[in-house]
Amino acid sequence: MRKKLNPMIVVGFFLSFFALIFITGVTGNTVNKTEVTNEPAVTQSNTSTSSKTTNSSSSYYIANALEMKPIVDVSAWQRPSEIDYDTLSKNISGAIVRIQSGSHTKNENTATDKNGLDKSFDTHIKEFQARNIPVAVYAYVTGNSIENMQEEARSFYKAANKYKPTFYWLDVEEYTMDDMNAGVEAFRKELETLGAKNIGIYVGTYFMEDHSINVDKFDAIWIPTYGDDSGYYNAAPNTDLNYDLHQYTSRGYVNGFEHHLDLNIITTLKDPNEVYQKLFTTPE
Repeated sequence: MRKKLNPMIVVGFFLSFFALIFITGVTGNTVNKTEVTNEPAVTQSNTSTSSKTTNSSSSYYIANALEMKPIVDVSAWQRPSEIDYDTLSKNISGAIVRIQSGSHTKNENTATDKNGLDKSFDTHIKEFQARNIPVAVYAYVTGNSIENMQEEARSFYKAANKYKPTFYWLDVEEYTMDDMNAGVEAFRKELETLGAKNIGIYVGTYFMEDHSINVDKFDAIWIPTYGDDSGYYNAAPNTDLNYDLHQYTSRGYVNGFEHHLDLNIITTLKDPNEVYQKLFTTPE
């Protein structure tokens, strides 16, 4: 036989039940609000910033190359006085700093001294490294003979080596001697002889093909392909070249600098973490 329930007990039961639902809902909303509040703020740049926020090359994790913070390449044309290094460093994954513009610089200018050395490379490197941004270096190649190429390599290494850059890049854009392949190899070989361990080449695919430049001995390849050069990434380069780094615009903007910047991205065709470690880990 079912026992008859006291009406007051029934009312009390339902009041307790609804009170429990209300408390649970409030608690759930509070947790959700806390989670949202504690999410790191997304910083504006020309690419998404969903990668982990640390810039140490040993712990920096990239879920997708297209979502990483950009890599910038800079020279004295990007004046240190106009850069907020604190802000810029929070919005990039790495920096590649110009050391020299070549031995055939005839006159001193705003960005280069009379010996061809970049006027701001010391400042750029020190400021980025002080903020835990991994730094590679590059030299604009202008040698017009084997000996001249070797001379440029020595100047490049002497100026850059004390900063322990993660990579030495040859920026090959200009036709300066009949056998460009031999000249570029002389530059690379001299760097290697001096002790540089990570040596890469920045070269356009058309220039490389037109002048029969062999890139097989380089440790990494960096190519420029701008698309519409809108400041944003458009598409991967249309090439069979096994490249590691892609300069995708010369008109990018990143918080911390008010003018245009060259922006670069790890190739989308390889594991981005492996490539990033390769390019931005200081060799032993």
